[in-house]
Amino acid sequence: MTDPMAAAQFVDTHCHFDFPPFSGNEFASLELAYAQGVRSIIVPTISAQRFQQVLELANRYSMLYAALGLHPLYIAQHREQDIDILAQALALKPNKLVAIGEIGLDLFMDDPQLERQISLLKAQLKLAKQYDLPVILHSRRSHDQLARELRHAAVPRCGVVHGFSGSLSQAQAFIKLGYFIGVGGTITYERAQKTRQVIAQLPLSALLLETDAPDMSLAGYQGQPNRPERVRQVFETLCQLRPESPAVIAEAILVNTDRLFGISA
Repeated sequence: MTDPMAAAQFVDTHCHFDFPPFSGNEFASLELAYAQGVRSIIVPTISAQRFQQVLELANRYSMLYAALGLHPLYIAQHREQDIDILAQALALKPNKLVAIGEIGLDLFMDDPQLERQISLLKAQLKLAKQYDLPVILHSRRSHDQLARELRHAAVPRCGVVHGFSGSLSQAQAFIKLGYFIGVGGTITYERAQKTRQVIAQLPLSALLLETDAPDMSLAGYQGQPNRPERVRQVFETLCQLRPESPAVIAEAILVNTDRLFGISA
């Protein structure tokens, strides 16, 4: 009989595959991921300078899909014309483009420039509505502010709040707005009890899997670059936290991923 844990297939919905250790080593990295059941990977951008590179990666490798956006963590680097560059790229309707991202809010920085972050976010949410695309959202210490902006923007395709580590009520607020919750390596740390308990209680229909590789290292891999094949270990931890069977969890998350991004394993 087939072991459902071993047979599970995955989409890593958040991996910065345009960065080391993957850049220049793409084929071998994809082989490693495929061997662990990863069938597709979504690559979000952080800046306009990387749009073309990520689109070319997605066109070159069948497993890769692109998301284009301006990451709030790099607010000091973004230029006024970058929104126009994003709009021009979206207008071409690239074949492997599945979302606008990584976008959002970050209040963890020394100088967050919040007003400018919000302005940039609003502009990108407007583009998501215009081009009928979901969004991949970054949020650090900004869940309540982000939920407020999403409520006002009313993006039809909604999106995912990636790498979520907020409270149960904050997660429920995003889900009520139609957004998914990205489950990543944080849950592999036993000390992350709050996040583990939240993910255990959320409806399975609201969850997606991700690594945020090469960031967000899993427990046991501290100090090492994260990798997309480790989404399997995120899944295995999720199965330990949830009441459903591994087969049910794996199937539900694939259905969620396909519903949001139009990608199936």
